[in-house]
Amino acid sequence: MSRDRILKLLDAEWEDFLDSHAGLSPEQLLLPGVTGNWSVRDILAHVTTWEEEALKHLPVILEGGAPPRYSVKYGGIDSFNARMTGEKSGLPLAAVLRELSEVHLRLIEFVKRVGEDQFRNDTRFRRRLRLDTFSHYPKHARAIREWRKKNGL
Repeated sequence: MSRDRILKLLDAEWEDFLDSHAGLSPEQLLLPGVTGNWSVRDILAHVTTWEEEALKHLPVILEGGAPPRYSVKYGGIDSFNARMTGEKSGLPLAAVLRELSEVHLRLIEFVKRVGEDQFRNDTRFRRRLRLDTFSHYPKHARAIREWRKKNGL
C-alpha cells in the first residue's frame, strides 16, 4: 500500500465517522448512552485521544523505539480509556470539536511527511497508524449510527 492510498483510506473513514454524527444538535451530542455511558461528545474526545497517541508514538516508532505498553503503564487499554475520558470530561463541547479537527489535521500533515517505505509493507508504523485511526473510526461510527437509529435521531 502506498502513502497516498493510506491517506485516501484515512480520509474516507474519517469522513464516514464525521457523517455518523452530522446534524445532531449540541444537546444531542451530550446525551449519554451511545457506548456505555459515553455520549457522542465523549466518543469524539476519545477518538481525538487516540489520534494524539498516534502523534506521540509514531515518531518514536520511526526512530526505532517502542511506545510504552498500556498494560504496564495504565493497567490496560480500558483503564487508559477511562482515565482519558475522565480527564476530558470537563472540556466544553466547543473545545472537543475544535480539538477533534485540529488534531486530525496535525495527524494528516504528519503522515504526509513520513517516508513511503513506512507504508509499503506491514511495518510497525503502519500497524500503529491503522489501530489508532482508520480501523478505529468505523467502530465508533457504527455505535453512533445504531444509537441514532434506536433513538430516532
